[in-house]
Amino acid sequence: MTADLSWMLEDIVDNVPRARHAVLLSADGLPRGATEGLAENDVRTISAAMAGMQSLSRATAHFAGPEKDRQWNQTIIEFSHGWNFLIGAGQGSYLAAAAAPDVDMQQISFRMHRLVARLGNNLTSPPRVGHEDAGGARGNEPRQQSPGDAKFVLGELDRAVSEVKGARHAVLLGSDGLPRGATTGMSRDLADTISAAMTGIHAYSRVTSQFAGVAEDAEWRQTVIEFQHGWIFLLAAGPDAFLAAAAEQACDIEEFTTRLHSVVPRLTATATPAKGTGHA
Repeated sequence: MTADLSWMLEDIVDNVPRARHAVLLSADGLPRGATEGLAENDVRTISAAMAGMQSLSRATAHFAGPEKDRQWNQTIIEFSHGWNFLIGAGQGSYLAAAAAPDVDMQQISFRMHRLVARLGNNLTSPPRVGHEDAGGARGNEPRQQSPGDAKFVLGELDRAVSEVKGARHAVLLGSDGLPRGATTGMSRDLADTISAAMTGIHAYSRVTSQFAGVAEDAEWRQTVIEFQHGWIFLLAAGPDAFLAAAAEQACDIEEFTTRLHSVVPRLTATATPAKGTGHA
């Protein structure tokens, strides 16, 4: 990467209070530039993890909804000690940024998107991701449950989702990647597919912890994926479980996530862990 582009990345940490780092990477996980203060090994690790993150994020687009326009917009990872943000930066390139917990979210988002626009002379525009490129292959679409799936429905989770306008569906999964139960309308096939992808997203999220900042007892809290047509949330649900949920773009996401967090203790108390559950 040229010195000019490296200087452009510094714009984020220089002008956004509480911003920590920025890295430009390729889709195959190769670093193309980074702000000062990051060790070379850390830059390589973050680049590889974020490349995997964007790939899996795109692959979950069908879970967010059946619309044809399934463009991935961004992925946000929240820790107890900071935030990580990931957006497209041109065809085959992505921009990742890290910030402290109290960063102005709107300001860092604005600076990141403005930087991508300024990088336009060096990087081509990102292609729009249609349903066939975003993991929404036929056969992965939500299907009606089979008659044998009635016991798979979690009543508490079903009620929580049905009470929020724009909420679509949710699945509780163990740390082994196996679904423990879901909302009405989710087939076991869809739950299995989403649970496997979310297990990978959780793993990539945890790898990026040091990018968000160095802290003792750092805790991953959630990963949020935004698409043109909707949202996907992956939340911690105890020491050996996670909750994946989807909502329409217009959904009140604060209300939805608050409702999901409130139902987590009851879910983990009543759901039976899948056999072979390992550590989170």
